[in-house]
Amino acid sequence: MPEQTPPKRRIGVPARLDPYLLSAALFAAYATVSVLRYRRMETLSWDLGIFEQAVRAYAHLRTPVADLKGPGTNILGDHFSPVTALLAPFYRLFPTPVTLLVAQAALFALSAVPVARGAARLLGRGAGLAVGVAYGLSWGLQRAVDFDFHEICFAVPLIAFALEAVLARRWRAALCWALPLVVVKEDLGLTLAAIAVVVALRARRGSPRTAAYALGVAAFGIAAVVVTLTTVIPAFNSTGAYDYWGKTSGAGPFAASGTKLRTLLWLLLPTGLLAVRSPLFLAAVPTLGWRFLSSDDHYWSTDWHYSAVLMPVLALALADAVDTGRRSPRPWLRSYARQLPAAAAAAALALTTSLPLYSLTQTGAYRKSPEVAERERMLATVPDGATVEADVGPIARLTSRCRVFWVGDTRRVVPEYIALDNVSGWAGNPLEYARGLHPGSRYEVAGVAYGYVLLKRQT
Repeated sequence: MPEQTPPKRRIGVPARLDPYLLSAALFAAYATVSVLRYRRMETLSWDLGIFEQAVRAYAHLRTPVADLKGPGTNILGDHFSPVTALLAPFYRLFPTPVTLLVAQAALFALSAVPVARGAARLLGRGAGLAVGVAYGLSWGLQRAVDFDFHEICFAVPLIAFALEAVLARRWRAALCWALPLVVVKEDLGLTLAAIAVVVALRARRGSPRTAAYALGVAAFGIAAVVVTLTTVIPAFNSTGAYDYWGKTSGAGPFAASGTKLRTLLWLLLPTGLLAVRSPLFLAAVPTLGWRFLSSDDHYWSTDWHYSAVLMPVLALALADAVDTGRRSPRPWLRSYARQLPAAAAAAALALTTSLPLYSLTQTGAYRKSPEVAERERMLATVPDGATVEADVGPIARLTSRCRVFWVGDTRRVVPEYIALDNVSGWAGNPLEYARGLHPGSRYEVAGVAYGYVLLKRQT
């Protein structure tokens, strides 16, 4: 008998590894963008410093005081985000703001695993990976990566894992993944409630008991928001109130309607408007609701980090809607649904040329300028443990080793140093500005470096 030829072994990446490889690639990209921005001293706000102060306090088993919000301010009286204490062990080992940036990149990248895996389970390997790529390159995540650090980096993977479990009909897992949202930020109990309602809707026919439990979880989420806003945060706040009520009222939903409509289109158009056909889209309603009711234009725009928590909702709602659409009796919808994952990935790739990840293709992003190096050397002369009043530029170079206050808000504390980014000349004569801040105290110029000024209090 002729010898049989053994079957050829397929060489390639197993499909089950796709989500993890995508996540690893995204982590490398996100972390590089964040760390390079920090290295170039292009911090966008004071948030990185605020969160570092809180995490630093947790790492040393102290009350999470963020002096940048005002001397002695307990951060739990500002926003209720005790989840950031999870970073304390890592920060204790690596006491630098880079630790927060890398952790955020890892959490965002981790969220791509449930998105790509859940989409592939519904749509197949190619379409699932396309949805994962579209998600990983989505403008909401890229803007959040570019915005230093924020506590919502914990919410993004929790929402993604919860909704993946919903699509797999693992109701208990979905609720368990969503429950920790109440300790990420005070408004996310409403997102927990919305996810629980989605579970109830999907489980009501096959498991009425599960649907009842889910409605109970929804009630818990709403109650958690009420208690946190009216009792918990005021208990930690020196004024006994929640400071952000004024930002979620006033102008109303129709103020700046053009900007709000543009943001809504930016959210829905990358999904081909199909995501709204999925019940999962309900999980986006609470965040969209408080943003669009707000009178703060930062909440309305496509900048900053506010849209990041919506990205896993939209991506998995898209996968769910595509799965349903492919089985529609309408031929045009079947064809449209089949093409949409690839189109979403292509659109995300095209839009990336105008988003933060594109900076990885530019050689200038990897260089630290002589100006930055000189500024760092000047700020390094501030001794550890010193009290420093600073604005955005110097903050993140000092919060890991000094007690740092926001410029103009030291109250009764007269700092030993004042560090200013005065490149634009906003402070005028720095010595006169310092005298205005602290009448009766005298400061001298301790260093000048390319528009940055360091003042030292005379004793």
